Amino acid sequence: MPDDEFELYICIPCGYVYDPSLGDLTQAVEPGVRFADLADDWWCPGCGVDKTQFALL
Repeated sequence: MPDDEFELYICIPCGYVYDPSLGDLTQAVEPGVRFADLADDWWCPGCGVDKTQFALL
């Protein structure tokens, strides 16, 4: 498995952490989906910003 499969990303504005082992069930993202593979229109479930507002944790 590639190392980036387990990389965590944090939302800079609100601190929400996207964990690929959990996915994002609020937007039907199943566990195992890497941050890089999230849809371009995916948004932070904590505050609603887009993917560009996240940083590698």
